[in-house]
Amino acid sequence: MTTTALLMIDVQRGLDDPYWGPRNNPDAESNIRALLDGWADAGQPIVLVRHDSVTEGSPLVPGKPGNAFKPELDGARPDLLFGKSVSSAFHGEVDLHAWLTRRGIDRLVLAGIQTNMCVETSARVAGSLGYDVRVALDATYTFDLEGPDGTVMTADELTRATATTLHGGGFVKVTTTAAALAELSPGRSPRG
Repeated sequence: MTTTALLMIDVQRGLDDPYWGPRNNPDAESNIRALLDGWADAGQPIVLVRHDSVTEGSPLVPGKPGNAFKPELDGARPDLLFGKSVSSAFHGEVDLHAWLTRRGIDRLVLAGIQTNMCVETSARVAGSLGYDVRVALDATYTFDLEGPDGTVMTADELTRATATTLHGGGFVKVTTTAAALAELSPGRSPRG
């Protein structure tokens, strides 16, 4: 039976702050909850990652209310929970690659916030490390972003660009919450 870890990235209250600007995908939170429930029901491993910002004024600075997880993660019983201060979940307080390797986990499903930042970066690193990676795109969201020339790409445009880059570059399989849940194999979670 294949073990598939759910890597839930930066689903934090501070990402509801107007500081970030307009967002997309209002259904992301319900899809995030569906993934968590599906993984818990299947006994598959859940990893929660929290962004501990070192940027002054960020709502995600440790100790601020925005650093806490969003209500959609209430009741989640992760096999691993840790913080990071960079975009990649593989470069946080815990050596995620070593943790996964010790448990024989080579398949991951990623979801969370921001699609084109920490989710995409973590997916690329996971793909480069040889993991079989799925990104449940409808369980992510991001924000409009201004480029160096002053033009703004909308959150939807950035999400499409991320999906195209990840898919076209062969880094990962871009999927949906429903498809990720359909592929989920029930099994015992390698706790610890």
